[in-house]
Amino acid sequence: MDFLRPLTWDEALAYKAGRPEATPIQGGTDVMVEINLDKGRPAALLDLNPISELTGWSAEGRTVRVGAGVTYSRLIGELGSLLPGLAQAARTVGSPQIRNRGTVAGNLGAASPAGDSHPPLLASGAVVEAESARGRRMIPIGEFYTGVKRNALAPDELIRAVHVPAATGPQYFSKIGTRNAMVIAVCSFAIALHPGERRIGTGIGSAAPTPRRAVAAEEFLAGELDWDGRSALDPGVARRFGELVAEAASPIDDVRGRADYRLHSLSVMARRALGWAWKDYAGRGSA
Repeated sequence: MDFLRPLTWDEALAYKAGRPEATPIQGGTDVMVEINLDKGRPAALLDLNPISELTGWSAEGRTVRVGAGVTYSRLIGELGSLLPGLAQAARTVGSPQIRNRGTVAGNLGAASPAGDSHPPLLASGAVVEAESARGRRMIPIGEFYTGVKRNALAPDELIRAVHVPAATGPQYFSKIGTRNAMVIAVCSFAIALHPGERRIGTGIGSAAPTPRRAVAAEEFLAGELDWDGRSALDPGVARRFGELVAEAASPIDDVRGRADYRLHSLSVMARRALGWAWKDYAGRGSA
């Protein structure tokens, strides 16, 4: 296995252009597990750790540009108020050691349906900034996932950053696992309220071949909520929202859980997350 260690971003792109089969590594929390379990041995590793520009983030208008090297720990500590849904998901990732190394960009690169960052990225409407020696392109998050552990990156492309709209309303993330910490999600769900647009964002994890939105649930709920009066949430509306979220999923039976359990769990999580988010939104109106 070759080990490539560029010192600049341009050098990294040149390496990737010359060795498109090289696997990029930053935190290594997914890549090294695969190697240690002998589930895959890349022909080359492309170490991005020396590239300091990847570790920065910036607020550009109402969008936060999160560099590919920003860790979960920093996201929690520095971006919790701007990106609350993503920060909540980051808190559920592995152990403190994993959160100190792992990154959202790494989660995107692995493209596992169970990745914790995917649902809040979908609910927020994030955009992935990908680049190669040929140029840069912006990939909407809904177009990024192309199959089980597959993404829309070309062989010579690297993720440079993720652009996430700053929250304009409450956001929540919910996850079910076989224990309370250091666990891969049996299924997960994220919701984001976008009051200025009278719009709902959702994200479903570990309940389909790829992370996905519950579009019908979003459209239903956006038309039922009392955005202006902020009256109490109708239990029937919340229940129907949960049903529509579950209908958007297509889970399988596996070692972590059965498909019917995932569907039931998604319905409950969606209903509860909506309740939390609406309580926050209604409370802000009366403050």
